[in-house]
Amino acid sequence: MSPAQHSTTAAEAAEFISAFLGSWRDRNLDFIMSFFAHDAVYHNVPVKALAGTEAIRGIFKAFLGAFSSASLDVVTLVAEPDLVMAERIDRFVLNDGRKVELPVTGVFVIRDRKIVRFSDYFDLADFERQSGMKL
Repeated sequence: MSPAQHSTTAAEAAEFISAFLGSWRDRNLDFIMSFFAHDAVYHNVPVKALAGTEAIRGIFKAFLGAFSSASLDVVTLVAEPDLVMAERIDRFVLNDGRKVELPVTGVFVIRDRKIVRFSDYFDLADFERQSGMKL
């Protein structure tokens, strides 16, 4: 793509995704979903990818319902125009008080200042062991 075809500069992409990751602390599902294009794909690798905001909203609603708090803390973030990779530590507190702390790397593709693809790479067995949830 030429620079004229990008919807964000590298700095804007980094700021946009940082705002998205930070939005999880407030647990406002409508605001979280406002970052996504209607045809976005969310892939919690290695489980099945979800397409479209209705499916993404459903899984995010389930996560927010299971956890009393969520914090997606960036360790390293690199950005190019319309592309961000964010190494994170995701921290959740389940409703029963148990804590989950999970290293995650997310890859975000942006189009027209919306997330069109969001892929998270993490250790599924570690998440399931800590949370007691099956994805």
